Amino acid sequence: MNPNLATLLTESAEKFPERTAIRLDDVAIPYAGLDQTSKLVAGLLQSKGIEAGDRVGIMLPNVPHFPMVYFGVLRMGARVVPMNVLLTAREVKHYLGNSGAKLIAVWEDFAPAAEEAAAELGVEVISINPTNVTELIAGIEPFEDVVEVAPDDTAVILYTSGTTGQPKGAELTHFNIRSNIDSIEDLFTPNEEDVFFGGLPLFHVFGQTVAMNGAISVGAELTLLPRFDPSKALEIIQRDKVTIFQGVPTMYAAMLQVPNRADYDISSLRLCVSGGAALPVEIIRAFESEFNTPILEGYGLSETSPVASFGRVDMERKPGTIGTPITNVEMRIVDEEGNVLGVGDVGELQIKGPNVMKGYWEMPEATAKAIDADGWFATGDMATVDEDGYYSIVDRKKEMILRGGYNVYPREVEEVLYEHPAVAEAAVMGIPHDELGEEIVAIIAFKDGESATEDELREHAKAGVAAYKYPRHILIVDELPKGPTGKILKREIDLSSVS
Repeated sequence: MNPNLATLLTESAEKFPERTAIRLDDVAIPYAGLDQTSKLVAGLLQSKGIEAGDRVGIMLPNVPHFPMVYFGVLRMGARVVPMNVLLTAREVKHYLGNSGAKLIAVWEDFAPAAEEAAAELGVEVISINPTNVTELIAGIEPFEDVVEVAPDDTAVILYTSGTTGQPKGAELTHFNIRSNIDSIEDLFTPNEEDVFFGGLPLFHVFGQTVAMNGAISVGAELTLLPRFDPSKALEIIQRDKVTIFQGVPTMYAAMLQVPNRADYDISSLRLCVSGGAALPVEIIRAFESEFNTPILEGYGLSETSPVASFGRVDMERKPGTIGTPITNVEMRIVDEEGNVLGVGDVGELQIKGPNVMKGYWEMPEATAKAIDADGWFATGDMATVDEDGYYSIVDRKKEMILRGGYNVYPREVEEVLYEHPAVAEAAVMGIPHDELGEEIVAIIAFKDGESATEDELREHAKAGVAAYKYPRHILIVDELPKGPTGKILKREIDLSSVS
């Protein structure tokens, strides 16, 4: 069997050619149509000189064009580099330059940033809008084959950051992602009659693997929502009879706040899935009471394709935990010396299994630091395990901020702040926020004789990072607390004045 992920689409298209694969409001694309368009996209890419092994950027929102391009890239043996549509030119340049992408497909509304970055690097841009696909593929010879790949060949390079340095490209192989899809099928038991909610960004690993690939692997329908709105989400569930809803905690909290939520008929739902951050127990109870649908919580990272653990419908549910390891995946808790800890002890969570990435793109040292010789991946998250094998995240060893379902890595924002001529020291942190989960605050100390207003600092950061990343709060101090080596001690920063 050819392990190429593109066969998820070709096989479902062969079984269910007339069934709807992708829906966006009134637009419904059947499996046969999605498969044929992916052939034409692959043909277009081939005409642009793209070959097997090449990297292709995709900077598209949740529109039908995303899977068209995604599977078009994969079927010709090339590698997908998904990008958040909100990235700035500076960020796009890093993604394109680091991956060595030859081409980027971008949604017209977000093209300026991509075009600016691509021009500096000599990368070709294909700008896509709702109506120009027919024109783009006119006269193109369809790429009928699905290139044979090895299971360990890279399918997707997903950029993710730790707390230091620039984002790193996690190489997910065809086998990595397939193993995760197999686990999703085991957990959710989906079939061609199901309708998946597509409100999670497809450029993110959660939406890409669990929603899009999970649906297409069984011939189910994926109904898209380009920008999450709780009322619109309830409308889509009612209209399209969604059976499997996948979201992050802020989505569930937002739907509970819709004033006329009881007016929507969402009785079609049989399962809700939550990931990305801990879902407060109060929200679980309120949502399940209000909407009469169980929520299963899971855990994972870009580096684990993403799912590593999940609650199960056929086992005891323990709200507040991240469940148990999925099939063929192992998890353990270790101390700083790497010793395995016992029940109730807090330590770093490590993961081993077929879902663990191949490594970081062209970063052997970072890969060796993240994955040991025995294949254990160090997550950087602090966790415990109970006597029944259920894991719970207790803290983040990494300093990542989760704002409205998006990951924000402090060092990335700090790098931009340090470029301001008045800034001597900068620390970026998260503070609790009722709606977003966390909000971003920057703590700034100025150089001697220099100064800037809070608005100036905000605008400076806003110009350098995506809109969801810049600090809404600025706290100006004389000096940041430091340890004996001069490292800024974020745990000693007083944020009580920030609200």
